Amino acid sequence: MIRAILRKELTENVREGRFRVVILTLLLVTVVSVLVSKRYYESVNEQHERARANARQEWVGQGQKNPHSAAHYGTYAFKPKYPLSLIDNGVDKYAGVSIFLEAHKRSDAQYMAAQDQTALSRFGDLTPDFILMFLIPLVIILLGFNAFTRERESGTLRLLKSQGVPVGRLLLGKWVALYLPIAIVTLVLFALAAILLSGIRDYGVFGVGAWLLLLMVFLVYYAVFTNLTLLVSAVSPRSSLSFVALLGLWVLSCLAMPKASSAMADSLFPYPTQLEFEEQIARDKRSGLNGHDPWNAAAKKLEEETLARHNVQTVAELPFNWDGYFMQQGEEHEAEIYFKHYQSLKETYQNQTRVYKTLAVLSPFLPTRFLSMAICRTDYHAHWDFADAAEKYRLMLVGKMNGDMVENSKTGEWDYLADEKLWAAVPDFDYQPLSQRTVLALQQGNLLTLLGWWLVSAMAVYVAVKKMSIF
Repeated sequence: MIRAILRKELTENVREGRFRVVILTLLLVTVVSVLVSKRYYESVNEQHERARANARQEWVGQGQKNPHSAAHYGTYAFKPKYPLSLIDNGVDKYAGVSIFLEAHKRSDAQYMAAQDQTALSRFGDLTPDFILMFLIPLVIILLGFNAFTRERESGTLRLLKSQGVPVGRLLLGKWVALYLPIAIVTLVLFALAAILLSGIRDYGVFGVGAWLLLLMVFLVYYAVFTNLTLLVSAVSPRSSLSFVALLGLWVLSCLAMPKASSAMADSLFPYPTQLEFEEQIARDKRSGLNGHDPWNAAAKKLEEETLARHNVQTVAELPFNWDGYFMQQGEEHEAEIYFKHYQSLKETYQNQTRVYKTLAVLSPFLPTRFLSMAICRTDYHAHWDFADAAEKYRLMLVGKMNGDMVENSKTGEWDYLADEKLWAAVPDFDYQPLSQRTVLALQQGNLLTLLGWWLVSAMAVYVAVKKMSIF
Protein backbone atom coordinates (compact mmCIF):
# COMPACT_ATOMS: atom_id res chain seq x y z
CA MET A 1 0.00 0.00 0.00
CA ILE A 2 2.74 2.46 0.97
CA ARG A 3 4.67 1.54 -2.17
CA ALA A 4 1.62 2.16 -4.34
CA ILE A 5 0.96 5.55 -2.75
CA LEU A 6 4.62 6.49 -3.08
CA ARG A 7 4.74 5.43 -6.74
CA LYS A 8 1.56 7.37 -7.48
CA GLU A 9 2.87 10.53 -5.78
CA LEU A 10 6.27 10.39 -7.46
CA THR A 11 4.69 9.73 -10.88
CA GLU A 12 2.39 12.73 -10.50
CA ASN A 13 5.26 14.92 -9.38
CA VAL A 14 7.53 13.90 -12.26
CA ARG A 15 4.74 14.54 -14.79
CA GLU A 16 4.09 17.98 -13.32
CA GLY A 17 6.14 20.77 -14.88
CA ARG A 18 6.43 22.63 -11.57
CA PHE A 19 8.25 19.73 -9.94
CA ARG A 20 10.75 19.29 -12.80
CA VAL A 21 11.53 22.98 -13.04
CA VAL A 22 11.96 23.44 -9.28
CA ILE A 23 14.15 20.36 -8.73
CA LEU A 24 16.37 20.95 -11.78
CA THR A 25 16.78 24.62 -10.87
CA LEU A 26 17.62 23.70 -7.29
CA LEU A 27 20.22 21.15 -8.44
CA LEU A 28 21.80 23.67 -10.79
CA VAL A 29 21.95 26.40 -8.16
CA THR A 30 23.33 23.90 -5.65
CA VAL A 31 26.21 22.86 -7.92
CA VAL A 32 27.02 26.47 -8.83
CA SER A 33 26.98 27.57 -5.17
CA VAL A 34 29.41 24.83 -4.12
CA LEU A 35 31.80 25.65 -6.98
CA VAL A 36 31.66 29.37 -6.16
CA SER A 37 32.32 28.61 -2.47
CA LYS A 38 35.23 26.37 -3.43
CA ARG A 39 36.88 29.19 -5.36
CA TYR A 40 36.34 31.59 -2.46
CA TYR A 41 37.66 29.03 0.03
CA GLU A 42 40.82 28.39 -2.01
CA SER A 43 41.37 32.11 -2.54
CA VAL A 44 41.10 32.88 1.18
CA ASN A 45 43.38 29.98 2.09
CA GLU A 46 45.97 31.11 -0.43
CA GLN A 47 45.87 34.67 0.92
CA HIS A 48 46.09 33.31 4.47
CA GLU A 49 49.18 31.23 3.70
CA ARG A 50 50.89 34.10 1.90
CA ALA A 51 50.14 36.56 4.69
CA ARG A 52 51.23 34.11 7.39
CA ALA A 53 54.51 33.40 5.62
CA ASN A 54 55.17 37.11 5.09
CA ALA A 55 54.41 37.93 8.74
CA ARG A 56 56.76 35.21 9.92
CA GLN A 57 59.49 36.33 7.54
CA GLU A 58 59.18 39.94 8.70
CA TRP A 59 59.30 38.90 12.34
CA VAL A 60 62.37 36.69 11.99
CA GLY A 61 64.11 39.09 9.63
CA GLN A 62 63.53 42.32 11.57
CA GLY A 63 67.23 42.68 12.31
CA GLN A 64 69.02 43.55 15.54
CA LYS A 65 67.08 45.59 18.08
CA ASN A 66 66.16 45.78 21.73
CA PRO A 67 63.82 42.85 22.62
CA HIS A 68 61.15 45.14 24.01
CA SER A 69 61.24 47.19 20.81
CA ALA A 70 60.72 43.90 18.96
CA ALA A 71 57.66 43.27 21.15
CA HIS A 72 56.29 46.62 19.96
CA TYR A 73 57.22 45.76 16.37
CA GLY A 74 54.87 42.81 16.75
CA THR A 75 53.47 40.27 14.34
CA TYR A 76 50.11 38.88 13.18
CA ALA A 77 47.93 35.91 14.09
CA PHE A 78 45.81 34.68 11.18
CA LYS A 79 42.57 32.80 11.59
CA PRO A 80 42.60 29.63 9.47
CA LYS A 81 39.60 28.60 7.38
CA TYR A 82 38.00 25.39 8.66
CA PRO A 83 37.22 23.01 5.77
CA LEU A 84 33.45 22.88 6.34
CA SER A 85 33.26 26.66 6.05
CA LEU A 86 32.92 25.85 2.35
CA ILE A 87 29.34 24.85 3.23
CA ASP A 88 28.53 27.46 5.88
CA ASN A 89 30.70 30.57 6.07
CA GLY A 90 28.85 31.76 9.18
CA VAL A 91 30.11 35.03 10.66
CA ASP A 92 33.60 34.77 9.16
CA LYS A 93 32.98 37.64 6.74
CA TYR A 94 32.02 39.91 9.63
CA ALA A 95 34.43 38.79 12.38
CA GLY A 96 37.82 39.56 10.87
CA VAL A 97 40.67 37.28 9.83
CA SER A 98 43.80 38.59 11.57
CA ILE A 99 44.88 40.08 14.89
CA PHE A 100 47.93 42.29 15.34
CA LEU A 101 50.02 41.19 18.32
CA GLU A 102 52.12 43.80 20.14
CA ALA A 103 53.20 44.80 23.63
CA HIS A 104 50.77 46.54 25.98
CA LYS A 105 47.73 46.19 23.74
CA ARG A 106 45.17 43.53 22.90
CA SER A 107 43.82 44.20 19.41
CA ASP A 108 40.57 43.06 17.84
CA ALA A 109 40.37 41.03 14.66
CA GLN A 110 40.47 43.14 11.53
CA TYR A 111 40.14 42.98 7.74
CA MET A 112 36.54 41.77 7.53
CA ALA A 113 35.52 40.65 4.04
CA ALA A 114 32.19 42.43 4.49
CA GLN A 115 34.02 45.78 4.57
CA ASP A 116 34.77 45.39 0.86
CA GLN A 117 31.13 44.69 -0.04
CA THR A 118 28.04 46.83 -0.40
CA ALA A 119 25.13 46.63 2.03
CA LEU A 120 23.10 44.69 -0.54
CA SER A 121 25.75 42.02 -1.10
CA ARG A 122 24.67 40.00 1.91
CA PHE A 123 21.40 39.31 0.08
CA GLY A 124 23.15 38.33 -3.13
CA ASP A 125 25.76 35.81 -1.97
CA LEU A 126 25.10 32.47 -3.63
CA THR A 127 26.39 30.15 -0.93
CA PRO A 128 25.49 26.59 0.08
CA ASP A 129 24.23 27.72 3.50
CA PHE A 130 21.80 30.16 1.83
CA ILE A 131 20.38 27.30 -0.23
CA LEU A 132 20.32 24.91 2.71
CA MET A 133 18.77 27.31 5.20
CA PHE A 134 16.38 29.36 3.05
CA LEU A 135 15.73 27.93 -0.42
CA ILE A 136 15.21 24.23 0.29
CA PRO A 137 12.49 24.83 2.96
CA LEU A 138 10.76 27.10 0.42
CA VAL A 139 11.04 24.36 -2.22
CA ILE A 140 9.45 21.88 0.20
CA ILE A 141 6.51 24.27 0.54
CA LEU A 142 6.22 24.77 -3.23
CA LEU A 143 6.17 21.03 -3.85
CA GLY A 144 3.94 19.94 -0.96
CA PHE A 145 1.45 22.73 -0.19
CA ASN A 146 -1.34 20.86 -2.04
CA ALA A 147 -0.38 17.33 -1.00
CA PHE A 148 -3.75 16.78 0.71
CA THR A 149 -5.79 19.72 -0.55
CA ARG A 150 -5.62 18.50 -4.16
CA GLU A 151 -6.96 15.12 -3.03
CA ARG A 152 -9.83 16.89 -1.30
CA GLU A 153 -10.52 19.22 -4.23
CA SER A 154 -10.49 16.39 -6.80
CA GLY A 155 -12.62 14.06 -4.65
CA THR A 156 -9.99 11.31 -4.42
CA LEU A 157 -9.64 11.80 -0.66
CA ARG A 158 -13.23 10.61 -0.15
CA LEU A 159 -12.47 7.60 -2.33
CA LEU A 160 -9.34 6.75 -0.37
CA LYS A 161 -11.18 6.96 2.95
CA SER A 162 -14.10 4.90 1.68
CA GLN A 163 -11.70 2.16 0.65
CA GLY A 164 -10.25 2.08 4.17
CA VAL A 165 -6.73 3.26 3.34
CA PRO A 166 -4.91 3.47 6.70
CA VAL A 167 -4.06 7.01 7.74
CA GLY A 168 -0.50 6.10 8.63
CA ARG A 169 0.22 4.57 5.23
CA LEU A 170 -1.33 7.47 3.36
CA LEU A 171 0.72 9.95 5.36
CA LEU A 172 3.94 7.95 5.06
CA GLY A 173 3.57 7.58 1.30
CA LYS A 174 3.05 11.30 0.78
CA TRP A 175 5.77 12.17 3.29
CA VAL A 176 8.40 10.04 1.56
CA ALA A 177 7.35 11.32 -1.88
CA LEU A 178 7.88 14.91 -0.72
CA TYR A 179 11.00 14.30 1.36
CA LEU A 180 12.90 11.97 -0.98
CA PRO A 181 13.74 14.51 -3.76
CA ILE A 182 14.86 17.03 -1.13
CA ALA A 183 17.07 14.45 0.56
CA ILE A 184 18.64 13.57 -2.80
CA VAL A 185 19.44 17.21 -3.57
CA THR A 186 20.93 17.62 -0.10
CA LEU A 187 23.08 14.51 -0.54
CA VAL A 188 24.28 15.80 -3.92
CA LEU A 189 25.36 19.08 -2.32
CA PHE A 190 27.18 17.39 0.56
CA ALA A 191 28.76 14.75 -1.68
CA LEU A 192 30.04 17.43 -4.05
CA ALA A 193 31.40 19.41 -1.10
CA ALA A 194 33.15 16.30 0.26
CA ILE A 195 34.73 15.55 -3.14
CA LEU A 196 36.00 19.11 -3.49
CA LEU A 197 37.26 19.26 0.09
CA SER A 198 39.15 16.00 -0.25
CA GLY A 199 41.24 17.57 -3.00
CA ILE A 200 41.93 20.93 -1.38
CA ARG A 201 45.13 21.66 0.52
CA ASP A 202 43.78 23.26 3.69
CA TYR A 203 44.86 24.17 7.20
CA GLY A 204 42.70 21.73 9.07
CA VAL A 205 41.71 18.11 8.76
CA PHE A 206 38.49 17.41 6.89
CA GLY A 207 36.50 15.39 9.41
CA VAL A 208 34.00 12.88 8.06
CA GLY A 209 32.29 12.88 11.46
CA ALA A 210 31.60 16.62 11.30
CA TRP A 211 30.43 16.25 7.69
CA LEU A 212 27.95 13.51 8.65
CA LEU A 213 26.73 15.44 11.68
CA LEU A 214 26.08 18.55 9.57
CA LEU A 215 24.25 16.42 6.99
CA MET A 216 22.03 14.88 9.67
CA VAL A 217 21.19 18.30 11.11
CA PHE A 218 19.90 19.52 7.75
CA LEU A 219 18.03 16.28 7.04
CA VAL A 220 16.19 16.69 10.36
CA TYR A 221 15.55 20.36 9.53
CA TYR A 222 13.91 19.37 6.23
CA ALA A 223 11.95 16.63 7.96
CA VAL A 224 10.48 19.34 10.21
CA PHE A 225 9.46 21.47 7.23
CA THR A 226 8.03 18.41 5.48
CA ASN A 227 5.90 17.71 8.56
CA LEU A 228 4.77 21.33 8.79
CA THR A 229 3.93 21.46 5.08
CA LEU A 230 1.80 18.31 5.23
CA LEU A 231 0.20 19.52 8.47
CA VAL A 232 -0.98 22.79 6.94
CA SER A 233 -2.11 21.02 3.76
CA ALA A 234 -4.12 18.56 5.83
CA VAL A 235 -6.02 21.23 7.78
CA SER A 236 -6.51 23.73 4.94
CA PRO A 237 -9.79 23.62 2.97
CA ARG A 238 -8.18 24.81 -0.30
CA SER A 239 -4.77 24.75 -1.93
CA SER A 240 -4.61 28.54 -2.20
CA LEU A 241 -5.10 28.94 1.55
CA SER A 242 -2.53 26.24 2.25
CA PHE A 243 0.05 27.98 0.05
CA VAL A 244 -0.51 31.40 1.61
CA ALA A 245 -0.35 29.96 5.15
CA LEU A 246 2.86 28.03 4.43
CA LEU A 247 4.48 31.01 2.74
CA GLY A 248 3.67 33.09 5.81
CA LEU A 249 5.12 30.33 8.00
CA TRP A 250 8.35 30.37 5.97
CA VAL A 251 8.65 34.16 6.20
CA LEU A 252 7.98 34.08 9.93
CA SER A 253 10.34 31.19 10.65
CA CYS A 254 13.26 31.94 8.31
CA LEU A 255 13.17 35.73 7.99
CA ALA A 256 11.21 37.39 10.80
CA MET A 257 12.19 35.25 13.80
CA PRO A 258 15.98 35.52 13.29
CA LYS A 259 15.71 39.29 13.02
CA ALA A 260 13.31 39.56 15.96
CA SER A 261 15.46 37.31 18.18
CA SER A 262 18.56 39.35 17.34
CA ALA A 263 16.76 42.60 18.17
CA MET A 264 15.46 41.18 21.44
CA ALA A 265 18.88 39.85 22.47
CA ASP A 266 20.50 43.23 21.70
CA SER A 267 17.79 45.02 23.64
CA LEU A 268 18.06 42.83 26.74
CA PHE A 269 21.87 42.48 26.74
CA PRO A 270 23.46 45.28 24.70
CA TYR A 271 27.15 45.41 23.91
CA PRO A 272 29.03 48.60 24.81
CA THR A 273 30.03 50.79 21.89
CA GLN A 274 33.63 50.63 20.70
CA LEU A 275 34.29 54.04 22.23
CA GLU A 276 32.81 53.04 25.60
CA PHE A 277 34.76 49.79 25.63
CA GLU A 278 38.07 51.47 24.90
CA GLU A 279 37.43 54.18 27.51
CA GLN A 280 36.70 51.56 30.18
CA ILE A 281 40.02 49.85 29.45
CA ALA A 282 41.94 53.15 29.36
CA ARG A 283 40.43 54.17 32.73
CA ASP A 284 41.60 50.95 34.38
CA LYS A 285 45.03 51.33 32.80
CA ARG A 286 45.47 54.85 34.17
CA SER A 287 44.81 53.67 37.71
CA GLY A 288 47.19 50.71 37.58
CA LEU A 289 50.72 49.68 36.74
CA ASN A 290 52.11 51.05 33.49
CA GLY A 291 55.27 49.40 32.17
CA HIS A 292 56.40 52.69 30.62
CA ASP A 293 55.69 54.94 33.60
CA PRO A 294 58.09 54.18 36.49
CA TRP A 295 56.93 57.24 38.48
CA ASN A 296 53.30 56.45 39.20
CA ALA A 297 52.15 55.12 42.57
CA ALA A 298 51.78 51.50 41.45
CA ALA A 299 55.28 51.50 39.95
CA LYS A 300 56.83 52.96 43.11
CA LYS A 301 55.06 50.36 45.22
CA LEU A 302 56.34 47.53 43.02
CA GLU A 303 59.86 48.95 43.16
CA GLU A 304 59.81 49.17 46.98
CA GLU A 305 58.51 45.62 47.32
CA THR A 306 61.11 44.26 44.88
CA LEU A 307 64.01 46.08 46.61
CA ALA A 308 62.88 44.83 50.01
CA ARG A 309 62.52 41.27 48.74
CA HIS A 310 66.09 41.25 47.42
CA ASN A 311 67.46 43.34 50.34
CA VAL A 312 69.07 46.04 48.15
CA GLN A 313 68.82 49.84 48.08
CA THR A 314 68.61 50.64 44.35
CA VAL A 315 67.33 48.90 41.24
CA ALA A 316 70.86 48.92 39.84
CA GLU A 317 71.84 46.46 42.61
CA LEU A 318 69.17 43.92 41.60
CA PRO A 319 70.53 40.65 40.14
CA PHE A 320 68.48 41.17 36.97
CA ASN A 321 67.47 43.92 34.59
CA TRP A 322 64.84 45.96 36.46
CA ASP A 323 63.62 47.64 33.27
CA GLY A 324 62.68 44.33 31.63
CA TYR A 325 61.17 43.01 34.85
CA PHE A 326 59.16 46.20 35.36
CA MET A 327 57.78 46.19 31.81
CA GLN A 328 56.81 42.52 32.11
CA GLN A 329 54.96 43.20 35.36
CA GLY A 330 53.15 46.06 33.62
CA GLU A 331 52.32 43.74 30.72
CA GLU A 332 50.83 41.13 33.05
CA HIS A 333 48.78 43.78 34.86
CA GLU A 334 47.40 45.16 31.60
CA ALA A 335 46.64 41.63 30.43
CA GLU A 336 44.42 41.19 33.49
CA ILE A 337 42.59 44.41 32.58
CA TYR A 338 42.01 43.20 29.04
CA PHE A 339 40.90 39.82 30.33
CA LYS A 340 38.33 41.43 32.62
CA HIS A 341 36.78 43.59 29.94
CA TYR A 342 36.81 40.93 27.22
CA GLN A 343 35.30 38.51 29.70
CA SER A 344 32.49 41.03 30.14
CA LEU A 345 31.93 40.93 26.37
CA LYS A 346 31.84 37.13 26.49
CA GLU A 347 29.24 37.22 29.25
CA THR A 348 27.10 39.51 27.11
CA TYR A 349 27.50 37.07 24.22
CA GLN A 350 26.53 34.15 26.45
CA ASN A 351 23.46 36.02 27.71
CA GLN A 352 22.42 36.77 24.15
CA THR A 353 22.97 33.12 23.24
CA ARG A 354 20.57 32.09 26.01
CA VAL A 355 17.95 34.41 24.51
CA TYR A 356 18.43 32.76 21.11
CA LYS A 357 18.13 29.28 22.62
CA THR A 358 14.92 30.26 24.41
CA LEU A 359 13.38 31.69 21.24
CA ALA A 360 14.49 28.65 19.22
CA VAL A 361 11.32 26.86 20.34
CA LEU A 362 9.42 29.30 18.08
CA SER A 363 11.35 28.53 14.89
CA PRO A 364 13.26 25.47 13.62
CA PHE A 365 15.50 27.87 11.68
CA LEU A 366 17.28 29.18 14.79
CA PRO A 367 18.63 25.91 16.25
CA THR A 368 19.61 24.73 12.76
CA ARG A 369 21.43 27.99 12.04
CA PHE A 370 23.47 27.82 15.24
CA LEU A 371 24.20 24.11 14.87
CA SER A 372 25.38 24.59 11.30
CA MET A 373 27.76 27.44 12.15
CA ALA A 374 29.09 25.62 15.22
CA ILE A 375 29.82 22.39 13.33
CA CYS A 376 31.54 24.38 10.57
CA ARG A 377 33.52 26.36 13.21
CA THR A 378 32.25 29.65 11.80
CA ASP A 379 30.18 30.89 14.76
CA TYR A 380 31.12 33.55 17.28
CA HIS A 381 32.20 30.97 19.85
CA ALA A 382 34.84 29.68 17.42
CA HIS A 383 35.93 33.27 16.79
CA TRP A 384 36.24 33.95 20.53
CA ASP A 385 38.34 30.80 20.87
CA PHE A 386 40.68 32.01 18.12
CA ALA A 387 40.95 35.46 19.72
CA ASP A 388 41.79 33.91 23.11
CA ALA A 389 44.45 31.71 21.51
CA ALA A 390 45.95 34.77 19.82
CA GLU A 391 46.02 36.64 23.15
CA LYS A 392 47.81 33.73 24.86
CA TYR A 393 50.35 33.74 22.04
CA ARG A 394 50.81 37.51 22.39
CA LEU A 395 51.51 37.21 26.11
CA MET A 396 54.00 34.41 25.47
CA LEU A 397 55.78 36.45 22.78
CA VAL A 398 56.02 39.63 24.87
CA GLY A 399 57.05 37.63 27.94
CA LYS A 400 59.85 36.00 25.98
CA MET A 401 61.10 39.40 24.79
CA ASN A 402 61.01 40.95 28.26
CA GLY A 403 62.49 37.81 29.75
CA ASP A 404 65.47 38.02 27.44
CA MET A 405 66.09 41.58 28.65
CA VAL A 406 65.82 40.50 32.27
CA GLU A 407 68.29 37.64 31.89
CA ASN A 408 70.81 38.97 29.37
CA SER A 409 71.19 42.69 30.07
CA LYS A 410 71.60 45.07 32.96
CA THR A 411 69.34 47.82 34.31
CA GLY A 412 69.57 50.90 32.10
CA GLU A 413 71.31 49.01 29.31
CA TRP A 414 68.90 50.15 26.59
CA ASP A 415 71.50 49.67 23.88
CA TYR A 416 71.30 45.90 24.40
CA LEU A 417 70.38 44.25 21.11
CA ALA A 418 69.05 40.80 20.32
CA ASP A 419 69.15 39.17 16.89
CA GLU A 420 67.51 36.58 14.68
CA LYS A 421 68.32 33.79 17.11
CA LEU A 422 65.83 35.20 19.64
CA TRP A 423 63.17 36.00 17.04
CA ALA A 424 63.34 32.50 15.58
CA ALA A 425 63.07 30.99 19.08
CA VAL A 426 59.46 32.24 19.23
CA PRO A 427 57.33 29.45 17.71
CA ASP A 428 54.93 30.32 14.92
CA PHE A 429 51.27 30.85 15.86
CA ASP A 430 49.41 27.55 15.39
CA TYR A 431 45.69 27.60 16.14
CA GLN A 432 43.69 24.39 16.48
CA PRO A 433 39.88 24.70 16.15
CA LEU A 434 37.52 23.43 18.83
CA SER A 435 37.09 19.67 19.01
CA GLN A 436 33.86 18.03 17.89
CA ARG A 437 33.12 16.92 21.45
CA THR A 438 33.39 20.50 22.70
CA VAL A 439 31.10 21.74 19.94
CA LEU A 440 28.45 19.13 20.73
CA ALA A 441 28.59 19.97 24.43
CA LEU A 442 28.09 23.67 23.67
CA GLN A 443 25.26 23.00 21.21
CA GLN A 444 23.39 20.38 23.21
CA GLY A 445 20.43 22.70 23.81
CA ASN A 446 20.04 23.57 20.12
CA LEU A 447 20.31 19.91 19.15
CA LEU A 448 17.55 18.93 21.59
CA THR A 449 15.38 21.82 20.42
CA LEU A 450 15.65 20.75 16.78
CA LEU A 451 14.84 17.13 17.66
CA GLY A 452 11.91 18.43 19.69
CA TRP A 453 10.62 20.30 16.63
CA TRP A 454 10.86 17.10 14.60
CA LEU A 455 9.04 14.98 17.20
CA VAL A 456 6.22 17.48 17.91
CA SER A 457 5.65 18.27 14.22
CA ALA A 458 5.52 14.53 13.38
CA MET A 459 2.91 13.92 16.07
CA ALA A 460 0.91 16.98 14.97
CA VAL A 461 0.78 15.99 11.30
CA TYR A 462 -0.30 12.45 12.18
CA VAL A 463 -3.17 13.71 14.32
CA ALA A 464 -4.16 16.24 11.64
CA VAL A 465 -4.27 13.64 8.89
CA LYS A 466 -6.18 11.23 11.10
CA LYS A 467 -8.86 13.90 11.74
CA MET A 468 -8.73 15.31 8.21
CA SER A 469 -12.05 16.31 6.69
CA ILE A 470 -12.93 15.02 3.21
CA PHE A 471 -14.78 18.23 2.34
